[in-house]
Amino acid sequence: HPRSLPLVSRALRIIGPGLITGAADDDPSGIGTYSQSGATFGYALLWTALYLLPLMIAIQEMCARIGLVTGHGLAGVVRRHYNRPILFGAVLLLFIANTINVGADLGAMVASIQLLVPALPGVPLLIVISLAILGLEIFIPYHQYARILKYLALSLLAYVVTGFIVGGDWRVMLAATLIPNVQFTPEYLTLLVAIIGTTISPYLFFWQASQEAEESRLSHRGRHAQSPRPATNFFSRISFDTWIGMFFSNLIAFFIIVTTAATLHASGITKIETAAQAAEALRPIAGELTFVLFAAGIIGTGLLAVPVLAGSAAYAVADAFGLRGSLELPAGRALGFYGIVGAATLAGAALTMTNVDPVTMLFWTAVLNGIVAVPIMAAMMVLVSSAGMRLTLALPRWVVLLGWAATAMMALAVGLLAWSSWS
Repeated sequence: HPRSLPLVSRALRIIGPGLITGAADDDPSGIGTYSQSGATFGYALLWTALYLLPLMIAIQEMCARIGLVTGHGLAGVVRRHYNRPILFGAVLLLFIANTINVGADLGAMVASIQLLVPALPGVPLLIVISLAILGLEIFIPYHQYARILKYLALSLLAYVVTGFIVGGDWRVMLAATLIPNVQFTPEYLTLLVAIIGTTISPYLFFWQASQEAEESRLSHRGRHAQSPRPATNFFSRISFDTWIGMFFSNLIAFFIIVTTAATLHASGITKIETAAQAAEALRPIAGELTFVLFAAGIIGTGLLAVPVLAGSAAYAVADAFGLRGSLELPAGRALGFYGIVGAATLAGAALTMTNVDPVTMLFWTAVLNGIVAVPIMAAMMVLVSSAGMRLTLALPRWVVLLGWAATAMMALAVGLLAWSSWS
């Protein structure tokens, strides 16, 4: 009986794709970006965790409602309403960006494991992790795999613990959170754009829409949700789930910046290139426990984020080209879909074995994410702003307005990134 379940288990039964999406947003690449922000500028970028939250919620809630109402992923919906060559180009860039991101995340996981267990060889470890993640996605049905992902999301609480361990002046942190401190320097703007790109990422749009479509089919809600006036309680659950997931995501980002600002920045360490380097740098300053928790969090969120990255790429490509695809289907009934999952995962692993600089990988991921996000967000906003679709999705006006604001901000961020890289 549900009442006999532990409190955490009951909570995880209520929330779903929103939590997984929010947790996947804090992948090892994101951890590296937040760590660099804290190390370089201290608390100066804490305000992004607060002010990006409503924009993030608006975009992700729209994606979730689209998936629930239509029963299709975001690419499938865009395919039905827009010029297909434009969609194909955006999906191709998404696949490339996700593959690079998978490579960066796998590299960070391997480096973190080696920090904890130095004797383990890197390449065999990379192969084992990649094949294990791929095997889980292929052989475990979605309804079981989703529960695994929810529990992996809890690994991110390690960063809340590290934030309280290192402490700091909470009055200064509160002021930095409430009052934006924008510096018009190339380094600051580059990190600001990187934070925006890692917080509002295209793969999260495709993932949450597809997962709501999966949840709808599994729980037989689709026939109700796809009526002209969907039941309000379905949308209430989506709103609650999305708010919880996005708040959780930005809370973790906040504490990663706090941890690295209170330790690395305060000690004069201002250059961090990867999440694993941040963990290693914490050891002599913040102690063994903080180091272990930080490194363990990277491993846990990597196990969560890599399948989300590969899965979102597969959903997008499959929907764009009309292929049969679902993580709930056995491999024999969705060969093309799982082939895309495998290609993204293994290509990312192969990229990790090359001599490509991890900072370069993250930079180009941010560039590609920004390029992909703008047209996808714009197309989605035009679609949901139509009177018929807005009524069907039961979207509050404030969600639509924030969605347009997020789209404009992302376009501005891409422009700032181009300006900062050329200046």
